Amino acid sequence: MSDVTRAASSPAPSGPSVLGLAPVIPVVVLHDAADAVPLARALVAGGLPAIEVTLRTPAALDGIRAVAEEVPEAVIGAGTLLAPGQVAAALVAGARFLVSPGWSPRLLGAMKDSGVPFLPGVSTVSEVVTLLDEGVTEMKFFPAEAAGGTPYLHSLVSPLPQARFCPTGGIGRESAPSYLALPNVGCVGGTWMLPADALAAKDWDRVRQLAREAAALAA
Repeated sequence: MSDVTRAASSPAPSGPSVLGLAPVIPVVVLHDAADAVPLARALVAGGLPAIEVTLRTPAALDGIRAVAEEVPEAVIGAGTLLAPGQVAAALVAGARFLVSPGWSPRLLGAMKDSGVPFLPGVSTVSEVVTLLDEGVTEMKFFPAEAAGGTPYLHSLVSPLPQARFCPTGGIGRESAPSYLALPNVGCVGGTWMLPADALAAKDWDRVRQLAREAAALAA
């Protein structure tokens, strides 16, 4: 069995879907793979077990691998997926869910074949309808604020009740509750619990506290 096949056949995260793991999914841009494990531990301790590491930096895959091996209580995912090859690499690294800012037929096919939960990105009604036609009901709404925010998502509830979203892009602590109150939103993606100065100082206690506050938003 190849590494990719082995990774793809790994069990999916527990729970009904990635949308139900926590009200907020931290979106991590990792510049130093050595930060991945303490950062993940801080987020999990704060109540945010689902963590998306974006494939925007050279450190991303090594960080995903480290978290998968050393922080089993974390549900580590890979984001900013743009091509099928990245899906394969993320699975080998240990990603347990996948997120893309948009999708193509080839990318969608690779995510559907991965064996793990995935959130393809959408920003238009036509994209949502096309994914529903493909049997996909859970999606990332991106870029959330720029694409219409809560009024836009609210307008989709009646005509497309089967679609559920993880809005991401421009969402902060103040705006997150209004998204989470929508019936078609399962969680939101954000970075406000990961302030740049805290990461630079490796202030994991502050990250843990901010994560705790974010996890309490849906209480």
